[in-house]
Amino acid sequence: MIDFPKALLPKYLKLLKKRGVPAASFAECIKWCRYFLDYCDKYPASISQTEQSLLFIEKLKAKKQNELQCRQAAYAVKVFLEVQIQEVLPQQSASHKPLAVSGSSTDQPVIARRYASQYSDAGYQEKSDSPEWDAVLASMAAEIKVRHYSRKTLKTYANWSRQFQRFMKNKPPHELTTADVKEYLTYLAVKCNVASTTQNQAFNSLLFFFRHGLKREFGELRDVPRAKKSLYVPMVLSREEIDAILAQLSNPFDLVVKLLFGCGLRQFECLQLRIRDFNFDAGKLTIHGKGKKDRTVPIPEVILPEIKKQVRLVGELHDRDLAAGYDGVFLDDAVEKKYPKAPKEFMHQWFFPQKNLTQVAENGQRRRWHLHESELQEALYPAVRKAKIPKRVTSHTFRHSFATHLLQAGYDIRVIQTLLGHSSLKTTMIYTHCVPVRTVKEPKSPLDL
Repeated sequence: MIDFPKALLPKYLKLLKKRGVPAASFAECIKWCRYFLDYCDKYPASISQTEQSLLFIEKLKAKKQNELQCRQAAYAVKVFLEVQIQEVLPQQSASHKPLAVSGSSTDQPVIARRYASQYSDAGYQEKSDSPEWDAVLASMAAEIKVRHYSRKTLKTYANWSRQFQRFMKNKPPHELTTADVKEYLTYLAVKCNVASTTQNQAFNSLLFFFRHGLKREFGELRDVPRAKKSLYVPMVLSREEIDAILAQLSNPFDLVVKLLFGCGLRQFECLQLRIRDFNFDAGKLTIHGKGKKDRTVPIPEVILPEIKKQVRLVGELHDRDLAAGYDGVFLDDAVEKKYPKAPKEFMHQWFFPQKNLTQVAENGQRRRWHLHESELQEALYPAVRKAKIPKRVTSHTFRHSFATHLLQAGYDIRVIQTLLGHSSLKTTMIYTHCVPVRTVKEPKSPLDL
């Protein structure tokens, strides 16, 4: 568990005493704050801490904490945020004061956070007890960046490499052999009982680690126990179940789900949509998918009024941001350096902007980030429960439902493959298991059909 910030502890205890909290409850308040910091660490730089505190309390309720405990936690965190704001505000320069949330009922200032590099959370930058391992991981990370792999790929490969390092107890990298990898994969399959996909992920990570970190061939693996691969059948919702979930969602989460189901989007593809991606004249939506592969899908006509309304709301928010001193939105990687004026253009604005968070770029400019996936997950879970859907529903379930419904409607499997952005038809074929087979008892000649 994360420790309570030592620099804030005296002020926190002083404010608790001033508010009339008995000294016997100080330890309990500190405990709730540490739980809250752990929750914030799980979703780093995602939403403002004011809003995170509300989600934190909802999480406590979901974990069956009683009403008294939830009230105690809410008050402890509230006082902690007050102390934190008092600590941060004097350090803000006149030109970088936190802005109030537009339209917020509390109108509390939002603590601006510094925008970190997209690779800062990947784990490879953390220093270990072995400088040799740190150098090899840095070399591997550079190779991943050169290939423009996603930040999730970098994070995954780095984390598996770190786990392998701990398993080998900091054995010098140049002494590693294929036998060491075999021993580790055997450990994952036999001792840890990991899924086949997890073991394959570890294998691919270490393969890249050897080839591009250690700069030598991986070698051949034989007699390695492989985790048993199960047949995965995607969870699919009916149209009635989807409508029931939508009825429990508020804006903008209902529109997010409609796009997930109506266009077959992945979660990150939907949340990272920008205004420029919508071509209303052609009725097409451009998706920037995995592996930097773009595709287009039809814009659902039934939600076209809602989409245009969202565009107007985002435009109003964008104008207010510029008037209040914001510098637009963040762009990816070096695009922001190449086009310094682009972040102020409305066309680059997120379609689902983060309403309650200002981040500060390296040059001190305040910019807005997009809606974080944790917010969608926190909104979706209670909506499914209230709709009384006895299924495990995630944001990806709506993508599965999109493909299955099209297959049931008689669309060609290759058309569905294109709409989903699958590189292999084999990946799309999994949805044939979700559609009931309709066959006649006696086979007939094609001439008689």
